[in-house]
Amino acid sequence: MPQFKQFPLPDTAEGLTEAEILTWHVKPGDAVEVNQVIVEIETAKAAVELPCPWDGVVTELLVEPGQTVEVGSPIITIDVDPSGAAPAPAPTPAPAPAAVNGAVNGSSGGKIGEETADGRIATLVGYGPKSGAAKRRPRKGAPAPVAAAPAPAPAPAPAPVVAPAPAPVAPGGHVPLAKPPVRKLAKDLGVDLRALAGSGPGGVITREDVERAVAPPPVPAVTVPGTATGGARERRVPIKGVRKATAQAMVDSAFTAPHVTEFLTVDVTPMMELRARLKNAPEFRDVKLTPLAFAAKAVVLAVRRTPDVNATWDQAAGEIVYKDYVHLGIAAATPRGLVVPKVRDADRMSLRELAVALDELANTAREGRTAPADMLGGTITITNVGVFGVDTGTPIINPGESAILALGAIRDMPWVVDGQVVPRKVCQLALSFDHRVVDGQQGSRFLADVGALLADPGVAMTY
Repeated sequence: MPQFKQFPLPDTAEGLTEAEILTWHVKPGDAVEVNQVIVEIETAKAAVELPCPWDGVVTELLVEPGQTVEVGSPIITIDVDPSGAAPAPAPTPAPAPAAVNGAVNGSSGGKIGEETADGRIATLVGYGPKSGAAKRRPRKGAPAPVAAAPAPAPAPAPAPVVAPAPAPVAPGGHVPLAKPPVRKLAKDLGVDLRALAGSGPGGVITREDVERAVAPPPVPAVTVPGTATGGARERRVPIKGVRKATAQAMVDSAFTAPHVTEFLTVDVTPMMELRARLKNAPEFRDVKLTPLAFAAKAVVLAVRRTPDVNATWDQAAGEIVYKDYVHLGIAAATPRGLVVPKVRDADRMSLRELAVALDELANTAREGRTAPADMLGGTITITNVGVFGVDTGTPIINPGESAILALGAIRDMPWVVDGQVVPRKVCQLALSFDHRVVDGQQGSRFLADVGALLADPGVAMTY
């Protein structure tokens, strides 16, 4: 007999609540194997490929590309016993998400592809260590669910949630299925769930159903003869994925940490001359040596003298956490939006190692293949606005950090050297820091140290 299982969207990164389906790599009727990539999703941090948890045959794709689904919601149905001779049963309402999770999350521990202690094959970190089916909490005023038993129940009346065609119910009737976040949204917006027909699997009311209930009716556009309508020249794009996460992070940072920004203009001619010499050195001939690499090296060296810029303000614990390592964040513009991948233990790297790491990081980010784990746990960030021809700016601190350095464009400008005005390579730096952690003296000292190292790389010998 065929045996159908539904695969719920797993939590692929810490704190993930939803993800957008980008591309399906399978279609109904395709045979799949354990660990075969079946779908690509975009979380708030990066694009991620999900492997299949079972061998079998795809029977249904439950989510279309472009749709955003919550963690735990089923996204695909797979027949794990396609050799059964019986025909596939008629479509029935999908089980509630909690029950789906319980059916799938039976695996605990183990690496992908290895057998776990309970005899299952681990397939993907993040499913959650549940050992049995979850039970739905009974609602107040609703009849208690009848548990399955070998003998027929004395009153075999079907529960309203399994009606074949959910429809609006008059006030006072049974409330259709809805997840707790959706119930809260409905309560906040004053929407009566009993008046809605769920569009989700099995009649489950979704967030879109609630929002649609309070959306104002569309107003027909009035066209004045001889003028173009505004809508014909506008384009609306949903706020989701990386853009949504970036916006929320920047708002949280700007209205939580008291920002202070200081500026410094530096003659970086000696640094550019050193860069030209190193390009001809054998160990640097195959390396993309950019001014950003020199700035990164200057930052990790200056942190030694001012560790406050590498600390974190822990509001919950009432502590300042000083870190004896530097996980250097590099703000990178990608087709999906701004991301900040990290160079781990950048303070332990040589200039050449930093240059290689930065080049690999930039290429991976542009391709949208940065792993979610590589964007967590940064301690200080550099944003290179100079690549866009911008002199400087007032950058917003990355959440969880205390400082960010903006590296401006390097330009030929008049500069006074030994009393004479001569053309020099000049760059502007801007440092934003959290004034709860970093005082003005500390921020100024750090910025001055970075500038000194770029103006005269030989100063590094004194650190």
